[in-house]
Amino acid sequence: MYPVFRFTKEMLAARRLEPLSPLGTHVSHHICWPWDIDLWMELNNGRTLTFYDLGRIPLAVRVGLARILSEKKLGMVIAGASVRYRRRIRVFERVEMRSRAVCWDDRFLYVEQAMFKAGGECANHALLRCAVTGPSGIVPPGEAAPSFGPSPDMPEWVRAWSEADATRPWPPMQESLA
Repeated sequence: MYPVFRFTKEMLAARRLEPLSPLGTHVSHHICWPWDIDLWMELNNGRTLTFYDLGRIPLAVRVGLARILSEKKLGMVIAGASVRYRRRIRVFERVEMRSRAVCWDDRFLYVEQAMFKAGGECANHALLRCAVTGPSGIVPPGEAAPSFGPSPDMPEWVRAWSEADATRPWPPMQESLA
């Protein structure tokens, strides 16, 4: 079940915080509750992605993107994600999440998010490719939010991931259907 109450809390908090520049970092804090865990008593990998929603969407509020999307009747979807898991987050542990836009190109906005345990140890890190969507499909980020200005240069690690992901066959598993 989607954590509606947590989401509402994060959105209300984001509206009270100072606005951020398009490349600013939103910091939020979360607790791994018993309903967030898997059989091994740690944060479920699917719930990890939901936690990232709880940081990314308030980031969109603070940078002004949520308002722009609402005014233009546009949406935003995740078009790709890569998560690197390195440390377990156990039940009742607190994490600090950092969320920021890295860059954008003619189709996508690239967002980086990470969760840090007490002491500053990084537990996991995600790179997400987000698409702004309208009635006729994907809207270029520069067109959706021209006030953001030009994108910073795409870091090599983001470019490498994007290029590698583009080589995956689509639709998948076609050879097994023949």
